[in-house]
Amino acid sequence: MTPQPATICLGCWQNLHMPIPLRGPLSAPFRLFGIRPSRMNPNTCTICEMAFSRVMKARSVTIDATVMFADLRGYTALTQNLEPAALTALLDAFYDDCAAAIWHYDGLLNKTIGDAVFAIFNFPVRQADHAVQALLAAREIQERFGRRRDELVRSIGSNGLDVGIGVGIDSGETNFGEFGHAHRDLTAVGTVVNRAARAQAAARSGEILVTSTVRDRAGHLVAGDGSEHTLKGFEQPVMLFTG
Repeated sequence: MTPQPATICLGCWQNLHMPIPLRGPLSAPFRLFGIRPSRMNPNTCTICEMAFSRVMKARSVTIDATVMFADLRGYTALTQNLEPAALTALLDAFYDDCAAAIWHYDGLLNKTIGDAVFAIFNFPVRQADHAVQALLAAREIQERFGRRRDELVRSIGSNGLDVGIGVGIDSGETNFGEFGHAHRDLTAVGTVVNRAARAQAAARSGEILVTSTVRDRAGHLVAGDGSEHTLKGFEQPVMLFTG
């Protein structure tokens, strides 16, 4: 967990031992060359986004990471019942809560996908306990949204529709890098990503579901026996635990 905001890029300092200023007078010359805080994590910089093609000279690498998906429940029904301004306010609150929590625990908010977010922990900021950090970020997302949920429901007039967040987390080796040619996309792919996405789909509103790997790595933070879930695309049932 890093105090907000960092004065130098955490990714460049850890991986390249380069103190790249992110804020203050010393950052001005760097901004002239397009080096500025990353939109995926403002405690890292745009050099980190180009690490594969410009620094590592590789399209992708295999990393040990924790992947988290968080989805706004009831959004499809809400789109049919709310005015555009109310939907915008709801998504703004959701994205802001997710971003603040993910960055608080040094995660990378890799994508916003409609009514969902996709985050990666342990790149470019390395963390020995990245599964723990991802789980703490997920809990903070639920806490932040929970504090404003009643106010949001009153303001958007949801007419009894469910408004909440479901979260899924998995941890392990994943392929991370730049994919595509005509359009390059910096992201992670693989079984860990797919399993986290399916765990999120299985989570109820207000629930965090984590895999056995996350349970093992998070230790005392995850209690209970868990239950088997049949996840789309997986031949065998997957054991999931409440985080």
